[in-house]
Amino acid sequence: MTTENKTTVIQSLQIGLNILEILAKEKEPLKFTEIQNLTSMTKSNLYKYLATLSQFGMIYRNPHTNTYTLGHKLVQLGNIALGHTSLIEMVIPYFKKINEQANLTVLLAVPSPQGPLISYISSSVEYGINIGAQMGTHLPLNCSTGIIFSSFEKNTIMKEWELEELMKFSKSELEQFKEAKEKTKQLYFATKKEPLVTHVSSFSVPILNFDEELLGAITVVGITETVPKTLDDPTGQFVLGIAREISEYYGYTR
Repeated sequence: MTTENKTTVIQSLQIGLNILEILAKEKEPLKFTEIQNLTSMTKSNLYKYLATLSQFGMIYRNPHTNTYTLGHKLVQLGNIALGHTSLIEMVIPYFKKINEQANLTVLLAVPSPQGPLISYISSSVEYGINIGAQMGTHLPLNCSTGIIFSSFEKNTIMKEWELEELMKFSKSELEQFKEAKEKTKQLYFATKKEPLVTHVSSFSVPILNFDEELLGAITVVGITETVPKTLDDPTGQFVLGIAREISEYYGYTR
């Protein structure tokens, strides 16, 4: 029996997981020969692994096309894992770290047909701040959270909200928004003076899943002078790192 430690892995299990990763990365079902080319395994060894993974429902072999895809068991296990930890439960300890590190208020916004919905707020340890919103508030498009949602949200349920918000923009505001959106897509970071309260600014970063779908946005809020304006700021880097770590839990690998 192999004992788990920092340097020892079970090689056969590692090979099996590698096969699952290969099937996960491919958009189309793979034939036996295609898997063999990608793994460089012998036919006899690969057959044993595919047979074992199929037996446990980890992969599925289509008898008509002789191709392999991920199996129902992975979907079942994935749903159980996600059910154990909601997004709010996941972010709470991370938000406390941000509070302690930056002494700024942090909120989680999730998708809704009426725009980004604040579902959790963690106030600064030393002092609170009136951000002009509370849990259950829908945020507008012209804030850092709105820019993140416009940049990464794929779900069509928010398109009507975005179109209605865009109609409120002047020509110059629309141009500024387009520029901010393009920059956000590259940096995974948006910053803005908040439209709800004067002298308050924020920056936001996305939480994504395995399919690059937007699960929510982390938004850090504070007095304008204390909130990072660029991603070069250590606080911005710290929060972006946290967003990536949470995203990786949900399967995001980019």
